[in-house]
Amino acid sequence: MIHIAETVAVGSVEGFLTDGERDQLAALMRAFLTSERRSHFGEQRSSSIHEIPGHTPEQAMAVYEPAGRVEIPKIPEQAEQLLQDAFDRARPALSRVMPSITTCRPWTYVEYGPGQHITSHLDGIAPDPLAWPRQIAGISVVISEAEDGGGFYVETSSDSRLWDTRLGHSPGSGYTPGMWLAHDGADHSADWFTQMPRTRWTVSPARGTALLYGSQLAHGTEPVVRGRCAKFISWLTAEAGER
Repeated sequence: MIHIAETVAVGSVEGFLTDGERDQLAALMRAFLTSERRSHFGEQRSSSIHEIPGHTPEQAMAVYEPAGRVEIPKIPEQAEQLLQDAFDRARPALSRVMPSITTCRPWTYVEYGPGQHITSHLDGIAPDPLAWPRQIAGISVVISEAEDGGGFYVETSSDSRLWDTRLGHSPGSGYTPGMWLAHDGADHSADWFTQMPRTRWTVSPARGTALLYGSQLAHGTEPVVRGRCAKFISWLTAEAGER
């Protein structure tokens, strides 16, 4: 049974990656990102992992990443396997704070240069939150830090506009009774979201730490001031019949 606490939680897995694994991942991506590929997945990119109903991919990118970024949704197989192995090692720690999680989706590589950032938004559980699978949380692990800026943050709010539906007692739904579901469109395309008062929490993770953030928790990345920030991100899901 999925509890709301899982979808608004923050957490961390220290030692998710060893220094050697971080170095290996950094080397794999350096080899993959030739100048041509960097341009293809950067300034020439016309698609995004972020979607906004009623908006084109270009419009969604302008909302989420107004200054752009490098985004690679299908990373080299060796990097994917290394990260999935790290997830498997972390399962005992993850199950204590987010027990509904069963699966880690394929990882995405993102990289930010000066002025680049991600605006605050919620990932959400699913377009149809009664369907499966359901996103419980996002996960990210930094491979290289920027010299200044580029930090991750989450935002909390008590504003009632954030919440859309409260589920009643519905046997078989997979949710605990009284589960609240966040309003669709919780991103910078919605005036109600940008006007909603929020409290920002920033983090200072140690090298190799994976950060966890619930799917109904606002989050983003601050602008890079100097240098480049590179990280891998994914989404942790609950599958029907595996809870």
